[in-house]
Amino acid sequence: MTGWTWEYDGYEPAQERLRESLCTLGNGYFATRGALPECAADDVHYPGTYVAGCYDRLTTDVTGRRVENEDMVNVVNWLPLRFRPAGQQWLTPDTADVLDHRLVLHLASGLLERRTRYALGEDRVLAVRQQRLVHMADPHLAALRTEFTAEGFAGDLEVEAALDGGVSNAGVARYQDLDGRHLTRLHTGSAHPGTVWLRCRTRTSDIRIGMASRLTADAPVADRHEAARVAQRMLLRLLPGRPSTVDKTVALHTSRDPAISDPLDAAIDRVSAAPPYDELLEGHLTAWDQLWRRAELDVPGEAGQVLRLHLFHVLQTLSPHTADLDVGVPARGLHGEAYRGHVFWDELFVLPYLVLHFPEVSRALLRYRHRRLDRACAAARAVGRRGAMYPWQSGSDGREETQQFHLNPRSGHWLPDHSRLQRHVGSAVAYNVWRYCEASGDAEFLHTKGAEMLLQIARFWADSATWDEQLGRHRIRGVMGPDEYHDAYPGARRPGLDDNAYTNVMAAWVLTRGSEVLRTLPEPRRRELAERTGLDDGELEQWEDVSRTLHIPFHDGVISQFEGYGDLAELDWDGYRERYGDIRRLDRILEAEGDTVNRYKASKQADVLMLGYLFPPAELRELFDRLGHRLDDDSWRRTVDHYFRRTSHGSTLSGLVHGWVLARARWAEAWTYCQEALLGDVADLQGGTTGEGIHLGAMAGTLDLVQRGLPGLETRAGALWLDPVPLPELSAYGFSLHYRGHWGVRLRLERGRLEVTVPPSDRSPIEIRLPDRAVRVRPGESRRLLLPD
Repeated sequence: MTGWTWEYDGYEPAQERLRESLCTLGNGYFATRGALPECAADDVHYPGTYVAGCYDRLTTDVTGRRVENEDMVNVVNWLPLRFRPAGQQWLTPDTADVLDHRLVLHLASGLLERRTRYALGEDRVLAVRQQRLVHMADPHLAALRTEFTAEGFAGDLEVEAALDGGVSNAGVARYQDLDGRHLTRLHTGSAHPGTVWLRCRTRTSDIRIGMASRLTADAPVADRHEAARVAQRMLLRLLPGRPSTVDKTVALHTSRDPAISDPLDAAIDRVSAAPPYDELLEGHLTAWDQLWRRAELDVPGEAGQVLRLHLFHVLQTLSPHTADLDVGVPARGLHGEAYRGHVFWDELFVLPYLVLHFPEVSRALLRYRHRRLDRACAAARAVGRRGAMYPWQSGSDGREETQQFHLNPRSGHWLPDHSRLQRHVGSAVAYNVWRYCEASGDAEFLHTKGAEMLLQIARFWADSATWDEQLGRHRIRGVMGPDEYHDAYPGARRPGLDDNAYTNVMAAWVLTRGSEVLRTLPEPRRRELAERTGLDDGELEQWEDVSRTLHIPFHDGVISQFEGYGDLAELDWDGYRERYGDIRRLDRILEAEGDTVNRYKASKQADVLMLGYLFPPAELRELFDRLGHRLDDDSWRRTVDHYFRRTSHGSTLSGLVHGWVLARARWAEAWTYCQEALLGDVADLQGGTTGEGIHLGAMAGTLDLVQRGLPGLETRAGALWLDPVPLPELSAYGFSLHYRGHWGVRLRLERGRLEVTVPPSDRSPIEIRLPDRAVRVRPGESRRLLLPD
């Protein structure tokens, strides 16, 4: 790591998949993994390209079962560019002698640079330098510049560039039994000298894909058409020490794009009109410079360097171009095929960060959920409920995409997958609606699409709650919490748990917020909504009742993860760590032993503690007070300690949440978990998973830790509230915000002081609320404030 670069020296086949993920380039519309252009997909390399929102559904027979899977499609590979001394073997790092190899990801400019020196024998060396971009200003363009330099010889070099449609989704070994051939009806052609094209369709979603490539060099180009591939070949005459340059410019369109007639025609037109590489680069650099200004982050040391990498990947996946798309938050970015490109609850960790920099992107991501509200209502009706039941895994149309079975690679067993019982994903949608509207002041969205989602999600929770006469409480049965380890009671025939504390508290919060929004709607709008949905005052009274009487289980003075959790057995944590070392995936270890994690007080990731991540202490206390429980500092500290000792951190999100919560409860230990969150992907702490795609929620969450967690930043009641946490390992940091029409609001915290700078504009002053006072900062003004001890 250096300040603005991420560098890898030497060629290490075992590290290629990880490097390819972390060196992915994208622009929010599409992204391409950082694979070497001369290497085809194999056990070492995987050159995938993914278009946001481009899904396809296939069915496969697996061990006698019909398994349906919808994947984010690995589309046509635009990267291929191979080379060889005339008449010899194609050169790759796996088949030739590599003298030097270096890969540099330039974060400031969104460029991937590669330098390799191949030994050709007899003191002859071929030096290859490449610079790659996926254009941030024009989301449909990408380019690859390659310079070849002969060292110690003169000779002919054969070069072949191609567009390859013979690709499949094969980037995750666990999915190898599933059909991954999504592209069909492939055709190739030549548009005009130097430009070739390939068009195809996805097999069932029937998305048309058009790609065109323009090759520029000081040599004649010959086209070669194959069944699923179109190539362009040339013969370069190399002279000692004189670089020879080949530029490849590519345009990509699909039938999902607005304002086009045909994707192939659009791709050909765009690549034909694209300027030369140097001009393309200039526009690309300007776009990246603007992004970095909007998302400015100043954190010193190694932590700051990793955070900058995280921010880079968040911006590549969810850029301002995302605002024009119908897409959700893919849990693994546009960087690989893990989780099949599906949308989970990870937006809960992403949108709170984005809304304070790119509110238009946050709004677009919420509109993805709103467009699928009818599907969520249909899912609720299918299980006999009112309201909206959002799926645990979503893709193209909002149906439940969670697989029925999943593979335990440790045992080789296909096991029932009950994770669709994580109904709390609807609460995540509602939470993001509320936080977006608080931060942006977007009353129009809150009164229209936001209110519609809040209403239907609240309605689902009210209808899911059943009255227990014995307890004198409402209960929500048969669900799973965020933990994911526990999906049933020991020995139970049916999956599901009762009264998951996180689920119930979030349901109470949704019901409260839903009632609040509906009661404060402008009367004409409330009338419209009531007429459309059948809402009446009696239903709001029910919401009020349920929001105060949902059952929250406790045991031994701590909040129980679910009813009956306190009766489970204790796990021999030391014994399992001694036997297995890494026990992050404890569920797989126990199943391979013939046991089940359902028997133990053991969590994969934060469950109850998620409440401390989402709500500041005062708001969490108010929630429990409303539910009839007193949650003081001691009881919360006991709860944190209990789960702190019983969590295996089998998710990259776990270290993030624990670091966030411990920063306020036990700050001396918080940095250990903050570091785990920072290193989750760059050090591949989950054991090979990063090569299948980054963990976008964890990356965005670490940024939000600095933006909201440590400063105690809240956006509510039309003000910015701050209550900073002292963390010795990060005593000085700063960032900029886009807050309610104010662009580039700068906050810096250092040694007990807060500096706030508001750029000049015609907006109203910003109100800053500290624990001991409130101040107003006018546009064009900078204030330095002493923080209370």
